[in-house]
Amino acid sequence: MASPLLISSSSSSANEKDKINYPDFNSDYWNQIREHYELKSDYINLESGYYNIIPKPTLFKHIEHIKRINIEGSYYMRNNRLNDKKSITNRLAEFVGCKSNNIAITRNTTESLDLIIGGFPWDNGDEAVFAKQDYGAMKVMFEQVHKRHGVINKVVSVPNHPDSDEEIVSLYESQITSKTRLIMVCHMINITGQILPIKKICDMAHKYDVEVMVDGAHCIGHFDFNIEDLNCDYYGSSLHKWLATPLGAGLLYVDSKHTSKIWPLLADHNNDLNNIDRLNHIGTHPVHIDLAINDALDYIEWMGIKRKEERLRYIQNYWTDKLRDHPNVNINTPKDKTRSCAIANIGLDNMSSKDLAEKLNTKGHVIQLRRLSVGNFEEKDTILIDLSKEIIHSSTIFNKILPIETVLDDIPALVLNKTEARQIKQGQKLELNSLESIDNFLKRNPNYNKFEKIYAIENNDPIALIKIYEGIVKPARIINL
Repeated sequence: MASPLLISSSSSSANEKDKINYPDFNSDYWNQIREHYELKSDYINLESGYYNIIPKPTLFKHIEHIKRINIEGSYYMRNNRLNDKKSITNRLAEFVGCKSNNIAITRNTTESLDLIIGGFPWDNGDEAVFAKQDYGAMKVMFEQVHKRHGVINKVVSVPNHPDSDEEIVSLYESQITSKTRLIMVCHMINITGQILPIKKICDMAHKYDVEVMVDGAHCIGHFDFNIEDLNCDYYGSSLHKWLATPLGAGLLYVDSKHTSKIWPLLADHNNDLNNIDRLNHIGTHPVHIDLAINDALDYIEWMGIKRKEERLRYIQNYWTDKLRDHPNVNINTPKDKTRSCAIANIGLDNMSSKDLAEKLNTKGHVIQLRRLSVGNFEEKDTILIDLSKEIIHSSTIFNKILPIETVLDDIPALVLNKTEARQIKQGQKLELNSLESIDNFLKRNPNYNKFEKIYAIENNDPIALIKIYEGIVKPARIINL
């Protein structure tokens, strides 16, 4: 059985890769993979997306690189650094499926994509499109170019369970105007693990002369694809996630026709506007991390990216398939196996996200909140403002508008007679025990005091949202229908 411990960096040539005898897809093989990882015994690590713990073969090589750089010092930096980086860039380009003059090794996805957002030649009034589900670091960068250059940001919301690729494509297409310059889209949404139809989105956008920047933070080393096949204009990824390089390695891809117009994050001595190295000046940095990219590529080529993809998808579906029909569980990752791989998102009806995180011994922070429903009224029932303008004078409006009771079905209702209803509408307070329907109300809603608001009805029509405190009923908001 071949072992990555025995593979040298010279194994990168096409002929030698063909000679590698990949192990069969069996338990012995995956047990060997498990032995390559040294993990803490006091908890089970289920998160490889933030930083993927590197296997021992790559770790040992990384330590050797640190020792080498420490011994050679400035001699290495002045004589070997640039040649090594060029060689590694060439090999990385071959792995991700693009030309080496289109990629630069960065430190992470945030650096890669923020460089494009910040260095794009924006004009006041230009428009950018991205999704609520996109990563926070890039969204705040778009906020910065809004403040700095007057860029108008248009935000869509990607459905967790799309019916088709065309639904996703049309979502982005609906936001394009003559002022749209750039669309940012996730190759894989880090929150839910959903894989989006990138090529179809890019093909659509290019018909409008709109460029597409892809956030592929979780994709390289995760599943098999070629960047050039996506037809995107820019692509960023973090290699320390699923490629399992040491922490602090990323990738930026720029289509050659765009390189000259992007302003670098840090100015470089290279004056060739068409040279991507001009965008990659980051000063002195830990070059031993760059060297270890070569070893991470050795490891994944020994493993086989397609085999890894199949295994990751199998593990994710192993548990999500068993839970999808559970009445208390919400799987927020698409069921279609082509739309996800290793990452999945779960919610419980009887437990808040915070409580679930504590149970799983995880720490995190909320980067965005999105209301998916109000009572029985769900997000899918919403009407966009533009659509409401189109149908306001059409008979189809009656097929779109739901009765107001839809959003009130999950809170208690207090029945009032005509006199009591008039008093509430006039803003008056009532004593709860004096109401005509008090007995029926208490029988149906013994825990009514747990609700912040209750709605009052007369003849089955909602008339107000009310509050009940210390036996007093008072109106909170009158409903005028």
